[in-house]
Amino acid sequence: MVKRIALFLVVNALVIVTISILINLIGLRPYLTARGIDYGSLLIMAALFGFVGAFISLQLSRWTAKTGMGVRLIDVQNPGSSEEMRLVQLVRRLCDQAGLDKLPEIGIYRSPEVNAFATGPSRRRALLAISSGLLGAMDSHAVEGVLGHEISHIVNGDMVTMTLVQGIVNTFVIFASYVLAILIEQAMSRDREGREEGGGMGFFMQYILINVLETALFFIASPIIYWFSRWREYRADAGSARLTGRETMIHALEQLKEATQVVDNRAPALSTFKINGRGRGLMALLFATHPPIDARIAALKRA
Repeated sequence: MVKRIALFLVVNALVIVTISILINLIGLRPYLTARGIDYGSLLIMAALFGFVGAFISLQLSRWTAKTGMGVRLIDVQNPGSSEEMRLVQLVRRLCDQAGLDKLPEIGIYRSPEVNAFATGPSRRRALLAISSGLLGAMDSHAVEGVLGHEISHIVNGDMVTMTLVQGIVNTFVIFASYVLAILIEQAMSRDREGREEGGGMGFFMQYILINVLETALFFIASPIIYWFSRWREYRADAGSARLTGRETMIHALEQLKEATQVVDNRAPALSTFKINGRGRGLMALLFATHPPIDARIAALKRA
């Protein structure tokens, strides 16, 4: 819990400082003028808040994973055990097949969940982390399929693409929330003037209104992010099938299917990047980061 709070405070402090510097550098004008809303300035402000936070999180993603999940890095030049040696050799071979000229950082985190994830700001600065639960539960062919899937995420640049999608959605939500809040306040002010009460909405009430609108609009818009996340899972499955063989990836998914009950929620932001996620039920149609494993297997069999 202390680590989560520290990570949250660090990221938010960096976002505020960065945005303040950018606003001063570009000389952004106030979005409220005597003639009404300056939509251009408001859109720029929304984009700054929407994208800067997302990209700072991406730049910190490897550190966040290591800190939040307790990832222990393997020394790829001098692995500490035969298991680590096999992992490094397998990752190196798959990276060569995929055309990656820089080996990602490879780490293991202690967790009963059967999972793995890749994160990082670029193909050359990526982290591939594997849970101890996965290494204990899966055979070598299934592990190969999982690693092929994660390396495909790195090759496809999914971490950056997801950040761009997140930034676009954030920008829309912030922009629309401020416009709606301003229009609501103007309507309330006209109503008060008509009843000769006077006075506008106070700063505190305006702050609450904007936050309520942002929460509601993000809930409405977030299925776009989740849809894209599910789409890229199919794409990474197909990439692993090309690297390791279709039957190997299907075998990996079949073993994953038997281990969906245990979920490690220490770093929720990383759930999108894991190979194994919950994708069942009505809400999963809109809000699941991963498709159902049966659907993923069926897609590979159709390919």
